[in-house]
Amino acid sequence: MTFDAGYDNGYHKSILDTLKEKNVKAAFFVDGNFIKNNADIAKRIIEEGHYLCNHTKNHPDTTKLSTEEFKEQILGWEEICKEYTGLEGAKFYRPPMGKFNESTLRTAKELGYKTVFWSFAYADWKNDDQPQKEYAINNLMERIHPGGVILLHSTSKTNSEILGTVIDKLIGEGYRFGSLSEL
Repeated sequence: MTFDAGYDNGYHKSILDTLKEKNVKAAFFVDGNFIKNNADIAKRIIEEGHYLCNHTKNHPDTTKLSTEEFKEQILGWEEICKEYTGLEGAKFYRPPMGKFNESTLRTAKELGYKTVFWSFAYADWKNDDQPQKEYAINNLMERIHPGGVILLHSTSKTNSEILGTVIDKLIGEGYRFGSLSEL
């Protein structure tokens, strides 16, 4: 289970509480601004055994950057993480907006990162157009498959409300939650 975020919309603590209650570990792909503005949440993510992952320094379309500019986005995120949390993030990278090219994939790998995409996602990031809970649950359950990498946005009120139900349903169907290290 993975989450993307560039800011906190008030739902991270609830999501982390649910993950803790259900004993599920997740990966949070956040940008540098998230860490600067929510160092306590970023630190909690790491301390509770989740992965805090690189989503770049400030969420640009990295396909439009030079190699040096791209490196600054990745390495700048590392510096922010260390400065604001006192901890190091995990060596997993997710391209903002899912945009990538051969150069960004190669450079991320050269910097020691494994690039992580997702198996499925849905429009859950629009704060003023949140999906209904039943729709969101059904949408997720219909798309799950063995080895799937779920992408949710932790800024979503709906996701914070359905997370426990989705975890219970998935476990009930025989799924388990692995880590990115298993990919």
